[in-house]
Amino acid sequence: MSITEHAPIPPQTDTDVVDVEEAARARQDKINGIAKWTLPSLMMALTLLAWHLYVTLNNIPHYVLPGPLLVGQSIIEDWGLLWPAMQTTGRLTLLALLFAIIGGVALAVAFTQSKWAEMSFFPYAVILQVTPVVAIAPLLQIYVDSAFVAALLCAWIVAFFPILSNTTIGLKSADHNLQDLFTIYGASRWQRLRYLSAPSALPYFLAGLRIAGGLALIGAVVAEFVIGRAGTGLGLASTLLEASYRFNFGRLYAALILISLMGVMIFAATSLISHLLLRKWHESALKRDT
Repeated sequence: MSITEHAPIPPQTDTDVVDVEEAARARQDKINGIAKWTLPSLMMALTLLAWHLYVTLNNIPHYVLPGPLLVGQSIIEDWGLLWPAMQTTGRLTLLALLFAIIGGVALAVAFTQSKWAEMSFFPYAVILQVTPVVAIAPLLQIYVDSAFVAALLCAWIVAFFPILSNTTIGLKSADHNLQDLFTIYGASRWQRLRYLSAPSALPYFLAGLRIAGGLALIGAVVAEFVIGRAGTGLGLASTLLEASYRFNFGRLYAALILISLMGVMIFAATSLISHLLLRKWHESALKRDT
C-alpha cells in the first residue's frame, strides 16, 4: 500500500446518527437549563443597574423615587416591622387559598352530581366573582368584628371562582367512550368520580390553582388597603399605606417588593405542584423532542 493510499472509511450507521443527535440534544438541554436561570438574573441585574443610574445621574429625590440601595437598606433596617406584616399577609393568602380549594372543589363535585345544585348556586358564584372586592370589603368590615376575618373573606371571594369554574369544567371533560365503558361495567357514582372524573379534572384544577394563588394574594392586599384606611393595620399592604402617609418611600418600595416576591413564590409553588402531579402522564407536562 502506497503512502498516499488510505484505509476505507466505514459507512455511518443509524446508531452513530442517533448518538450524534442525542449528544446535540443533551447539549441544547444543558444550555437551555443554564439560560433559564442566568437570563432572568441578568435582566434583573441590568434593571437594578439602570434604576440606580437613573436615580443617581438625575439626582432624583428619594421622596419621588428611591434608589435600589435605599430600598435594600429599608428592607434590612425595617425587617422587624416588615417580617410580621409579611407573615400576616402570607397567612391571610394561604388560608384564603385553602378555603377556596375546599369550597370550590366541593361545590364543583356537587354541580357535576346534581343539575339542580348547579342551576341553584352557580349564578350566585358568578355574582361573587364579578362584584368588585373593594365594594365588598367595607361591608364586611361593618358586619364582621375581626379585621383579619373580614380580609380573609375578601381574599376567599376573589380566589374561589377560578377553582370552582376550572374544576367543574374538568369534571365534565372525561372521555365519553370511557364514560360508556364505566356504564357498561355498572360503575357506581363514587367509582366514576374517583377513577374517571377526578383524574380528568386534575389538570383543570391545577390550572385554576395557579390562577387562584395569585388572586388570593391580590384579594388580601386589596382588603388590607381598605381595612387599613380605617386604622386597622394588618399586613404588608397596610404597612405600605402607612409608609405613603409618612412619606417613607424606602419602606413603601420595600413592602411593594416583598408583596411581589410573595406572588412569585406562590406561582412557583403552584407550578411545581402541577409539574410533580402531571409530569408522568399528562400531555401538558410531558417533555417532547424538538
